[in-house]
Amino acid sequence: MWRIGCHGYYSLLIVVLHVIVLRGSASVQIATANYSRDDFPPAPHFVFGAGTSAYQVEGAAFEDGRTPSIWDTFAHSGRFGDNNNGDIACDMYHKYKEDVQLMVDTGLEAFRFSISWSRVIPNGRGPVNPKGVQYYNSLINELIRHGIQPHVTLFHYDVPQELEDEYGGWLGRKIVKDFTAFADVCFREFGDRVSYWSTMNEANVFVMGGYDLGIFPPGRCSAPFGSNCTGGSSATEPYIATHNILLAHASTARLYKEKYQAKQHGLIGLDILTYGLVPLTNSTEDVKAAERVHDFFHGWFLNPLVFGDYPESMKKIAGSRLPSFTPHQSKLLKGSCDFFGLNHYRTMYIKDDPDSLKTNQRDYLGDMAAKMLSKQGHVPSGQFPIDPAGLQIVLEHLKEVYSNPPVFIYENGQMTYHNTSLDASLNDTSRVEYMEAFMGGLLEAMKNGSNAKGYFVWSFMDLFELFDGLKSTFGLYYVDFNDPDLNRYAKFSAHWYSSFLRGRTINQYLQDH
Repeated sequence: MWRIGCHGYYSLLIVVLHVIVLRGSASVQIATANYSRDDFPPAPHFVFGAGTSAYQVEGAAFEDGRTPSIWDTFAHSGRFGDNNNGDIACDMYHKYKEDVQLMVDTGLEAFRFSISWSRVIPNGRGPVNPKGVQYYNSLINELIRHGIQPHVTLFHYDVPQELEDEYGGWLGRKIVKDFTAFADVCFREFGDRVSYWSTMNEANVFVMGGYDLGIFPPGRCSAPFGSNCTGGSSATEPYIATHNILLAHASTARLYKEKYQAKQHGLIGLDILTYGLVPLTNSTEDVKAAERVHDFFHGWFLNPLVFGDYPESMKKIAGSRLPSFTPHQSKLLKGSCDFFGLNHYRTMYIKDDPDSLKTNQRDYLGDMAAKMLSKQGHVPSGQFPIDPAGLQIVLEHLKEVYSNPPVFIYENGQMTYHNTSLDASLNDTSRVEYMEAFMGGLLEAMKNGSNAKGYFVWSFMDLFELFDGLKSTFGLYYVDFNDPDLNRYAKFSAHWYSSFLRGRTINQYLQDH
């Protein structure tokens, strides 16, 4: 998840996106309707779940043949402080049975997780690591045994460091072949029990943070757009990395559809971060700016995957810095997604910024020619405003522009700072208010025709966040990182979610508690 992703990082990312916080009343709509699980379609037609990713929870970073990824390298660069890395994280590698039992206790219908490329294929290509395969087989089998539907992400910010060193990871065209080969192993080993595959997590945010601003792995950027980067070009590399990601997705999707889908009966898609994008004013300039941000932020990936090419506004503004697809590549991309994963946390208000186009030294964000503004309202610092209308805007946009594809809300949740006080951490009423509102907003969108197929809370438990490591949290379960046993404790949000999943209405549970 993008804290703005996994997740303390969401607030920080907002800052680097040139966000101006607008004080005053936000568009807060807390759902108080007496809805329940029964108001949504039953599983498996619609599922409620929660998510994590490999580096953020597994730990065992140097065990059983796993080698470093770019996220290991990034975390060990000292960006989060001493000993703030994912070497141990939640130690789910050893505690997965305990964690699956917590999922059962919660009543989860589905669980989203990622597979560590460098755990399965330590060199990035070549020999497969049997112990890595064994771990994921064990996890998947444990989920299936308890009736929990696995949703697997193949790439969550963790290119094997060896491939990064050899040819620049996503900057090198060789990665298309190597990623497809990695996916082939996963489909072959796990596909008989996995029906939902996402090739990439938050692909748009990954390239923005990793290759323009330098705040995500692999930490590449160029002045004046980013700092503390050892190399990169903010003007070109986000576009190059995106192009190779899209080609890798197309190659992987073709492999799955031609070799596995008929027998395994699964679906394959790609995940992006979304914002509800609203013009700051009714002016023509702001309305056009909001459309342009839609193109740059969402359409950058959605348009090639649905229509076979980048948005016209991007081609016009970025010019030769934006790579082109051959007719064959365009054909492979178009319609390659059976569904889309959407990570959604908040609404942004868009103000036109034509001055950003007056310089020849522009990065990807400058090409947008717009400022993204956040209305914080009365929400405490570090938390997201509660505005479910933004999710409804996104789903309506997908319905109108992209023919209403099947979508999973793969990440949605409230950030708080990690507190060493157990009692304070467990009383996460702000997370309940947030989830209640967005689940209610999703229900309204579905009543209006949205083709949503599932809702996943980010995150199942406290974990190593992308932006700030162990300092912030989104978990339903508190993890005591100061305890050698890393004990888990159910927060108020876990109890509330469990009650909802077992058929009690929102009001019933809140009245009793």
